[in-house]
Amino acid sequence: MITCPRWNKSTLIFGGTALWGIVLIGCVAANRTMVAPPQIAGAKFVGSKECAQCHTDQTDHFATASHAKLALADAKVGDTGCEACHGPGSLHVAVGGSKATIINPRKSPETCFQCHLDKRAQFSLPNSHDVMHGKMSCADCHELHSGNAVAGTGTDLEGQNATCTKCHTQQKGPFVYEHAALREGCVSCHNPHGTINQKMLVARDANLCLRCHLESTGGGVINANAINPSAQNHNARLMQGTCWSASCHEAPHGSNANNHFRY
Repeated sequence: MITCPRWNKSTLIFGGTALWGIVLIGCVAANRTMVAPPQIAGAKFVGSKECAQCHTDQTDHFATASHAKLALADAKVGDTGCEACHGPGSLHVAVGGSKATIINPRKSPETCFQCHLDKRAQFSLPNSHDVMHGKMSCADCHELHSGNAVAGTGTDLEGQNATCTKCHTQQKGPFVYEHAALREGCVSCHNPHGTINQKMLVARDANLCLRCHLESTGGGVINANAINPSAQNHNARLMQGTCWSASCHEAPHGSNANNHFRY
């Protein structure tokens, strides 16, 4: 005869407490990304407090940074957020901060690719920012030591666009006639890490524009023809090239002369 175990009050309290503890530990661990840090021959981990002795500009606000969630797979030395990306720092400390004794991710993106494997693949595509050849670094666009690593996320799209227009000044404007896509952010049309399409566009040719401009009248004619009956059939025009070619909308970021984004 099989007897079922009896659950008394003490057993339930103990079991519930243990289960709740496991859940809490899991949540704490989930908030810390465990990484295998880069290695430096002969160097040992010293902890972030040692880094803060000299690098206060980087460490004072590091607690607010996206990368503050990083931790080493072996946390015996305590808080080692800095060394998760820069490698063990004992040699760096011993020789008074020589750059040759520590890893600088600005010089090579491989440290970043430990976590961001998908970005390695994108940077290897035919059209990408020249990070793989050392002409740019991830830190040129991302804030690594304070705040959100991706500028302008959430409602702050201007901050996101400002990252791009630091270099792409001609696209910044202001324009009398601004393309509304700019208000959605440059990444609405471009993948900044790389794509198979020219100009790092997220879609090829007119397919890029049609992601937003799908409204049409009978026969597949884009709605602008309904507004202006004298306009040419867009379908016929698109056979000649992209929306921004064939002397049409060649100012896709905005225009100071024409509300149809022509120069």
